[in-house]
Amino acid sequence: MSTKPPSLTERRKAATQLDIARAAAELFTERGPDDTTAEDIAQRAGVALRTFYRYFRSKQDAVAPLLAGGADRWRAQLATTGPGTALPAALERSIAGSLAAEGPEAEEGLRWTRGLLRAAERDPALRAVWYRVNQESEERLREVLTALAPPGTDPLELRLTAAAATAAIRVALETWSKTDAPVRGEGAPAELAVRCLRELTGGTRPPAGAE
Repeated sequence: MSTKPPSLTERRKAATQLDIARAAAELFTERGPDDTTAEDIAQRAGVALRTFYRYFRSKQDAVAPLLAGGADRWRAQLATTGPGTALPAALERSIAGSLAAEGPEAEEGLRWTRGLLRAAERDPALRAVWYRVNQESEERLREVLTALAPPGTDPLELRLTAAAATAAIRVALETWSKTDAPVRGEGAPAELAVRCLRELTGGTRPPAGAE
């Protein structure tokens, strides 16, 4: 499954969005969403307010790139699965790998996610962004699974598999965010997500081509 590399303009846009997202996450963690304005976020990110609104509709929407980053890396890793690999095994391996917090960027991403999910408990608009990010991730995951699955695989099975895998990560991160468990090891997102995936798929028939 090949994709066209992003252009320089697209990379600059993504970098600006991520800078704004990090600024929003910092302020939400420090003050909470209620005491943070779009102006505050733009100032912290070093951009004009009109630039903020060029990319985002609301202050809560600004953290979407940060919340989606882990899922983007997960799908990219899954897309490199070799031909003939069973989808359940590939999903479990890619989920564990993407949540393993290997490297400072991945570890920072998990810590930001924990703080934002805690803030979302008191902010319905922020929760709505989280749910939207997961829905969009599920739809994109279905495209990846369709490309990896053997010809003739039932689309319903692929849709259910995408839903189960996305839910496994969502529930794992939400559960972890309510604790003080570390980013790696026992009780960490990777362990919880694999456990959730096995629970969600244990009683269902694996997709065609599974070992």
